[in-house]
Amino acid sequence: MKTLERNITIQLVKQGNILSPKGFKAAGLHAGLRYSKKDLGMILSDTPASCAAVYTQSVVQAAPLNVTKESIHTEGKIQGVIVNSACANACTGEQGLKDAYEMRNCAAVKFGLPDHYIAVASTGVIGEFMKMDKIKQGIELLEPTADGADDFEHAILTTDTVTKHYACQTEVDGKLITMGGAAKGSGMIHPNMATMLGFITTDANIASADLQKALSEITDETFNQITVDGDTSTNDMVLVLANGQAGNSQLTETHPDWPQFVALLKQTSENLAKEIAKDGEGATKLVEVNVTGTQTKQEAQVLAKTIVGSNLVKTAVYGADANWGRIIASMGRSGVTFNPGDTTIAFGEITVLQNGVPAPFSEAEAKSYLEEPTIIINVHLKEGTAAGTAWGCDLTYDYVKINASYRS
Repeated sequence: MKTLERNITIQLVKQGNILSPKGFKAAGLHAGLRYSKKDLGMILSDTPASCAAVYTQSVVQAAPLNVTKESIHTEGKIQGVIVNSACANACTGEQGLKDAYEMRNCAAVKFGLPDHYIAVASTGVIGEFMKMDKIKQGIELLEPTADGADDFEHAILTTDTVTKHYACQTEVDGKLITMGGAAKGSGMIHPNMATMLGFITTDANIASADLQKALSEITDETFNQITVDGDTSTNDMVLVLANGQAGNSQLTETHPDWPQFVALLKQTSENLAKEIAKDGEGATKLVEVNVTGTQTKQEAQVLAKTIVGSNLVKTAVYGADANWGRIIASMGRSGVTFNPGDTTIAFGEITVLQNGVPAPFSEAEAKSYLEEPTIIINVHLKEGTAAGTAWGCDLTYDYVKINASYRS
């Protein structure tokens, strides 16, 4: 149980997933897009669901994003999401767009839905064409069930080493609202929205426009605050479906329980984001950077993400080297103005720089801390009262090995 500000209480759903909310089913199978792993997945709501989405800010955007944007724009409702791994369907021209539309149509026909009730997502290698014969055969074999979450989670993975899922609950109007999520992402993660895909379901009753407001509000504090390697993908998307089956009165910004819903969405998004950062390609450690004392929240977020994205910081964490000089050096190129003489840096509770002056600390103690699976770097400034957090991972030899042969 986690209690937040304003008496907002969020409860974790143990072993929860994208099917924890009422009225959703999922499936995943091996369609033959890659050698042996599952590579085609589906989420299906029992009824049309309000939908919101955020997308990569890359100028280069994959065909499935354009098709999904069109689907959502038509009515603001989505009932099914078809997802493939192995091929990103990016930089594939008119043929790629045609293939994405065909995926949408095949799924719509299979499940007896209008085309615009289907969203499409792809992840994998850029610049390769879809194997549409296998996609179409696979769609015909998809049979979403109430216990298909694990199959779906595996079907969307690329270089990920683990599946990523989460679910939690809160009360709205005395009704229990559940939210669940699944995500993939391991490399090419530096969102402005990364081969990062996130899918969130909820049984809350909320209109699409208000759902979009909530998602847009929390994205900059969650998914956009993770980085693995500094590269933004062509395919990033986070999609939220709300089918209203919890039976609450419709949520809006003026609803007294609006803060509960936003907190629920933020916690779900933050946990999925951290799971992605933790599973960075070749990573051995999750790194969290907290910055306090800036004039604005945006400045704190920029500083935190600059630190956690620095290759020199990441390699130092991998080597368990308490080299705080790399931290303040990265801060200096962030574009945020601050007084180095008022800067304090700590690895966990171990202070290594106090008000701009090196602090005495035990190298052995610091090394021991930096060998832990989760590392927290705390930076305190005296410019203001704002704070921000970012998440990332260490940089290891295995990252190079994985990405040197990604197409193999």
